[in-house]
Amino acid sequence: MAKRDFNLIAIGAGSAGLVTAYIGAAVKAKVALIEKHKMGGDCLNTGCVPSKALIRSAKILSYIKRHKDYGIQSAEAKFDFGEVMERVQEVIKKVEPHDSIDRYTGLGVDCFTGSAHIRSPHEVEVNDKVLTTNNIVVATGARPFVPPIPGLDQVDYYTTDTIWNLRTLPKRLAIAGGGPIGCELAQCFARLGSQVLQFEKGSALLVREDPEVGEALKQKFKKEGIDLRLNSVVKEAYKEGGKQGLVVETNGQQERVEFDTLLMALGRKANTRGFGLEELGVELNPQGTIKVDRYLRTNFKNIYACGDVAGPYQFTHTAAHQAWFCSVNALFSPFKKFKVDYRVIPWCTFTDPEIARVGINEQEAKARGIDYEASVYGIDDLDRAIADDEDHGWIKVITPKGKDTILGATIMGYHAGDLITEYVSAMKHGFGLNKILGTIHIYPTMGEANKYAAGIWKKNNAPQGLLEWVKKFHTFRR
Repeated sequence: MAKRDFNLIAIGAGSAGLVTAYIGAAVKAKVALIEKHKMGGDCLNTGCVPSKALIRSAKILSYIKRHKDYGIQSAEAKFDFGEVMERVQEVIKKVEPHDSIDRYTGLGVDCFTGSAHIRSPHEVEVNDKVLTTNNIVVATGARPFVPPIPGLDQVDYYTTDTIWNLRTLPKRLAIAGGGPIGCELAQCFARLGSQVLQFEKGSALLVREDPEVGEALKQKFKKEGIDLRLNSVVKEAYKEGGKQGLVVETNGQQERVEFDTLLMALGRKANTRGFGLEELGVELNPQGTIKVDRYLRTNFKNIYACGDVAGPYQFTHTAAHQAWFCSVNALFSPFKKFKVDYRVIPWCTFTDPEIARVGINEQEAKARGIDYEASVYGIDDLDRAIADDEDHGWIKVITPKGKDTILGATIMGYHAGDLITEYVSAMKHGFGLNKILGTIHIYPTMGEANKYAAGIWKKNNAPQGLLEWVKKFHTFRR
């Protein structure tokens, strides 16, 4: 075997690349990590971290507006939008050391800042230097998808990458997209004081979720003053006489809508071009992601891909999950190989209320023809939720008819993203609702909701024949 500089080179220092490099270094491989922009990738710099920081500020404002709900007679908030956005940057800076060059160099990773170019299956060029390697992991992530809308280049529009540059609150903010990112930011800016107009081409928000989820969020947005237009497609953007606007078609009718700022939140597109994949002949899927097998290998058996560039999920935690398989398979193949496991993938949309899911939901169970039952617990019944004045939402657990095996769970409510973890563990490790029901949950906490949801299943599946016999037994003993 030819001697090479590295056992593994990871291209891209987002979640997928960072975890790949971390695991490689942990098992004492010689690893290089190449990043052309900022360590931490989209998640740290333009995605998860800044959006959650902004959501927190907007949440505090929403509590102040609800002061009377908590027995407080008077409360008001004075804030500067620029300072709110600077706080977002401070949060990023506070998290940065976790993903820094210093940290990864300390772990034993050779870090390079520059544009990578794959010259061959065993050669990567960066900063005019060719590095040789046994394996390559492509973890180049994705970028905001911006469709070719006529006139869009003439107006002031932002994407989820650039919206963080704003320092003046838009008076009228138009948002194209009703997916998780569009919904999170629509609610944030509305709470901060923008007049938000949101367009979604589908008939509901968050179309992957059960219909009642999208409907409940729609009603919440309406209550908070968001002008939501469903079944709406942006056909054109224009700039006339100093005014900017969109031509939008809703249910077949066109209208012109003016705005001050436009946010395009229509999903993300994999970064696969400009660093050698096309010249090498690495195969892509029809949707533009890199085509990989169950071991996350491309059509070149020593070139792997993980994270947003590979799909099928665009979540930070899924990227990290895939990275484990990439690094272990690359470094220990052919002695040992592991097929990537997508059976238990959770996610959460961080609107207020949060919407979390793992496994299948009810509409998917119906589509697959599964003989299922849905156990639904209303969080308005939970003592802690009532005490916090967050008594809204529900937990819905999908199980096979007559069995406590969890096929999926959807939670809409306060801290749903935290509550879902118990169902993720149950599905991953093979225990069902009976085990959750038999587990002590601290009172009063939101976590008790999971136990009560299990109790709903138990009540619906109580052995009626045995209970009748027990009733007679107790009658006899009196």
